[in-house]
Amino acid sequence: MGRRARAHRGALALLLAGGMLITGCSAGGTNDESATARGGGARGPVSGQPAPGAPGGARQKEDGAREGDARKAAPPDYLSTFALDVDTASYGYARRTLGDGRLPEADTVRPEEFVNSFRQGYARPEGNGFSVSVDGARPGTGAAGWSLVRVGLATGEAAATGERPPAALTFVVDISGSMAEPGRLDLVRTSLGVLADELRDDDSVSLVTFSDEAETRLPMTRLRGNRTKVRDAIEEMEPADSTNVAAGVTRGYDEAVKGHRKGAANRVVLLSDALANTGETDADAILERIGDAREEYGITLFGVGVGSDYGDALMERLTDRGDGNTTYIGDETQARKVFVDQLPAHVQLRARDAKAQVAFDRRTVQRFRLIGYENRKVADDDFRDDGVDGGEVGPGHTVTALYAVRLREGASGHVATATVRWQDPGTREAHEETGSVETGALGGRLWGGDSPRLQVAAVAAYFADTLRGGDLPGTPSLAALASRARRLATATEDSAVAKLATAIEQADRLRNGAREEPPGTEGEIG
Repeated sequence: MGRRARAHRGALALLLAGGMLITGCSAGGTNDESATARGGGARGPVSGQPAPGAPGGARQKEDGAREGDARKAAPPDYLSTFALDVDTASYGYARRTLGDGRLPEADTVRPEEFVNSFRQGYARPEGNGFSVSVDGARPGTGAAGWSLVRVGLATGEAAATGERPPAALTFVVDISGSMAEPGRLDLVRTSLGVLADELRDDDSVSLVTFSDEAETRLPMTRLRGNRTKVRDAIEEMEPADSTNVAAGVTRGYDEAVKGHRKGAANRVVLLSDALANTGETDADAILERIGDAREEYGITLFGVGVGSDYGDALMERLTDRGDGNTTYIGDETQARKVFVDQLPAHVQLRARDAKAQVAFDRRTVQRFRLIGYENRKVADDDFRDDGVDGGEVGPGHTVTALYAVRLREGASGHVATATVRWQDPGTREAHEETGSVETGALGGRLWGGDSPRLQVAAVAAYFADTLRGGDLPGTPSLAALASRARRLATATEDSAVAKLATAIEQADRLRNGAREEPPGTEGEIG
C-alpha cells in the first residue's frame, strides 16, 4: 500500500461513518498541505504562496539547472505539485443539483473537475505520453497585477475499437432502496444495456449487485454468444433495501480477481449514489481490498455517480484508492456519453501514477495560487518518488490546471516550467515531459482574446470559485459569467458550454432568490 493511501484511511473511515478553493503551493518550511495527499486535508481558506526575493546564491543555482528538472530549477517555495485528475463528477452533480432548484454544497465543488469537464484543444503527442502546453492572459478589472496561467496536459487519442486490448469489466451496481428514485437504477439499466451492445465479442463482463448484502448475478462472461444472457441479468435488477457499499465493492473485487484476464484492461465499474448506511463503517476492508487488487492485478476502479442525493466524497475517495476516476450521469444523454463514447475506448490506460510539478521563477513571480486540486496534492519531494501514488490517465484525455499568478512589477522573462511525470502502464518505466511560459505570453487580455477555450476554462473556474465562496482575483458576477458563457457557446459551437451557461444562470437565480444582494458587490470584468 502506498504512503498516501495509508495516510488517508482514517479520513475515509469518517466519511463512511457518517474555503476558499484556491490553494497555495507547498513550501520548503511549510509543506504540511502538500504532504497531505489526495483526499487528505480539510478544505478551507488557504492563501496563495508568496514568493520572497531571490538571494544571489539561489539564483545562481537556478541559472545552472538543466531545463525540465523542476526540483533543481526552483526552491520548494516555488513548487506546486499535484496528482493528475480527470474526474468530472463534481461538475456533473452540481448541474444536477442546480437543475433540481438547489445550490450545491460548497464541499462538493471541486474546481478542477469543473474545468476538466470541457474540451481545451491542446496539441496531442505523437505516440504514448503527454504533450505539455503552458499559456495565459490577464483577467483585467478587479485583478490588477494578476495573470491567469493555464497548464495543459494531453495524451494521444484512443486507438480504434478493434485495436485496443480486450476489456474485463466487473460492474458493481447499487440496488438499494434509494436507487428506486427515477434517474438512478433505471438509468443504470439503460446505460449497461447500451454498453453491452457496444462492447466487442472478445470483451468480458461480470455483474455484482448490492443492497444490504452483495450478490453475483453474472460471473465473468465473454460477450461472444452471450449478449442475451448479459442483457437479461441487467434487466432483472430491482431495488431492494439498505446500501452496503463495503459488501458490494469487496464482492466486486473478488469477482474481478477471479475473472482477471492477462493482457486485458481489467476494471471494476461502481455505479451507485454512494449513500452508504450499512455494513463496514471503518472503511479498512474496502481500502485493503481495493489496494491489494490494484497492486497485484492492476485492477482499477471507475466510479459512476447517480441520483439527486449523491455521496460525492465517498465515491471520490474510493476511486482515488483504486487508481481510477469518477464521473456523474444525470440523464440518458450523459449516460450515452460515458458508456458509449468514453468507456469502451478508454478502458486502457496511457499513464499510471501521473504527477505534475510547476516550478515558478522567483525573479518574475511574486505570488501564485493553484485553483482547486486540494485533494490531489503531493509533497514536492515525492514528485520523482515512483512509489507515491499519482493519477491514472487514459487515451484522449486532457488535464488542465489553472493558476492565478501575480508577477513582480516590471518583471520580464521566464515565469514557470511545468513538468509531468508518469509511468508506462505495462513496463512501469518512468517518463517526463516539460513546457514553459514567459512573461510575453501573459500580456494579452483574457476576455475578448483569441483563445476561447482558455476563456471557457476561466469561466468554469470562476463559477466553481463563486459556488464555494472563494475570492479568486478578478472573479466576475454570476450574471457576467453566464453572459460570457453564452457568447463562448456560440463562438465554439459547443453544446457543453451552452449547458454551462444554463447552470450559471440557475445559480444566479437561486442566489438572488436566497438573499438580497447590495448593488455593486460583485466585480464585473471588463
